[in-house]
Amino acid sequence: MRFDNSRESDNVEDRRGGGGRSVGGRGIGIGTIVLALVAMYFGVDPSVVLNQATNGPAPSAVSRPAGPPANDAEAKFVRHVLAETEDTWAQIFKDNGKQYAAPTLVLFEGRTPTACGTGQSAMGPFYCPGDQKVYIDLAFYQELKSRYKAPGDFAQAYVIAHEVGHHVQNLLGISGKVQAARQRAGEREANALSVRLELQADCLAGVWAKNADAARNILEAGDVEEALAAASAIGDDNLQKQAQGYAVPDSFTHGSAEQRMRWFKRGMASGQLGVCNTFQSKAL
Repeated sequence: MRFDNSRESDNVEDRRGGGGRSVGGRGIGIGTIVLALVAMYFGVDPSVVLNQATNGPAPSAVSRPAGPPANDAEAKFVRHVLAETEDTWAQIFKDNGKQYAAPTLVLFEGRTPTACGTGQSAMGPFYCPGDQKVYIDLAFYQELKSRYKAPGDFAQAYVIAHEVGHHVQNLLGISGKVQAARQRAGEREANALSVRLELQADCLAGVWAKNADAARNILEAGDVEEALAAASAIGDDNLQKQAQGYAVPDSFTHGSAEQRMRWFKRGMASGQLGVCNTFQSKAL
């Protein structure tokens, strides 16, 4: 991934080393993490789910050492990627007669307060519509590389672009409509709506990649394959098979590996917002 023509974003809040704590107690299964993510996205404090999973009132907390300096390479990378999303979505919104309001990206370690409840590293990167912030513990990138076998800088950029895709959904009013519909639905239908929301965010990540590359030539050989590997690795079917040996499609909340890759490729092939309407697509 090239940043020759890219600036660094000023919308990064670095909370690392500022009182972040790590979660102790029993291990947390991937199914619990998925539930916690869904809970947080729709405004429910995810610590309720995580605390129940650790079989105790509150997980033990262990102080972590001070985080790396604010100008470390990982933080600079995040600021470059976030700037790319800002410039790209500002132009797309302008072309569609709208004004883009950029989100803040928060770097944290262990746990951190959010408008959606307590954010925890165990949940992976997430977006909170309540404060319009993207949250990420950069330790996730090592997890993506070692545990999920999805290395590469563009795999990391895809993760950020997906969460910013949720911000775009929030600005366009899609998230609020989905939340209202989920509250009226049964569990199976609510899960299906979550899948459509997540696949749309994957598609929007593809739209971003297409437009950012066209404007500033950010992609290098192998970058798209890195993003697809990440999308596949965190598909619900692969995560469930890794955790329990089999997949239960009705319980999916983010989409299968094949779906996540396909919708990212669809957004990238077109570069147009209109191709990402997962809510009108009969076949996901």
